[in-house]
Amino acid sequence: MGNFLKEFREFAVKGNVVDLAVGLIIGAAFGRIVSSLVDDVIMPPIGLLLGQVDFSDLFINLSGGDFASLAAARAAGAPVIAYGSFINTIINFTIVAFAVFLLVKQVNRLRKLTGTEDKPAGPPPDVVLLTEIRDILATKPAVTPAPPPPPSAGPAGRPSR
Repeated sequence: MGNFLKEFREFAVKGNVVDLAVGLIIGAAFGRIVSSLVDDVIMPPIGLLLGQVDFSDLFINLSGGDFASLAAARAAGAPVIAYGSFINTIINFTIVAFAVFLLVKQVNRLRKLTGTEDKPAGPPPDVVLLTEIRDILATKPAVTPAPPPPPSAGPAGRPSR
């Protein structure tokens, strides 16, 4: 049990986990800001332009009863398809995705300017060494064996002249 807790503590205090936690907290706050932007700033003028439509209150009642608003239908427990809320959620997602795109684009631009962009890792050292050896061997001429020395004795064992 003690080893498990030690491993968990090492995992939890690693930089990546802490960075992830900070990112999640900021992301959640950013999501609430975007939801407020969509619900309170963007959708009211769009609803006004479309004839006093409140998108957050658009729904299809599946129960057959008559309800004045989505809140009233939900309070009565009626099954509804809240497509207005779905439209707001799609707009929220689009804004968040666009903001993340802009953020990633700027981070990549800054990395290029500072020269800290991620460079692909080179081959392992043993592969580099083997490649160098191969290249050295390819540039050297092939070694041919020396011809055998001439015979020193004639056919009958006599020295030849």
